[in-house]
Amino acid sequence: MSGWLILAVAVFTEIIWALSLKLVQLHPSRWLMLGSVLLSFLNMALLSWAMRDIPAGTAYAIWTGLGAVGVTIGGIIWFGDPMNATRLACLTLIVAGVMGLKLAS
Repeated sequence: MSGWLILAVAVFTEIIWALSLKLVQLHPSRWLMLGSVLLSFLNMALLSWAMRDIPAGTAYAIWTGLGAVGVTIGGIIWFGDPMNATRLACLTLIVAGVMGLKLAS
C-alpha cells in the first residue's frame, strides 16, 4: 500500500476520532469512550506507517491540516457548529497549503 493511501486513511480516522470526542461529551458512555481510545491508537499507528514513505513534516502537516478541515466540516454538519465566510476562507487556505505540500513532495 502506498504511503499516501495510508495517510488518507489516517486522516479519515483522525476526523472520526476527533468527532467522537465531541460525541462522548454529548452522550457519555463507556463504549463511546473505548471507541475513541481505539481510534486514537489506530490513528497514530497509521500516521506512523505512512511516514515510512512520506517525509515526517509533510505527513504530519497534511494529517493535521486535513483533519482540522474534516472536523470543522463535520462539526458544522452534525453538531451545528457555526459556519461563516471567514471560517470557510481559512479552511480554503489550509487545503491550499496541503495541496502545496503534496506537490512539493
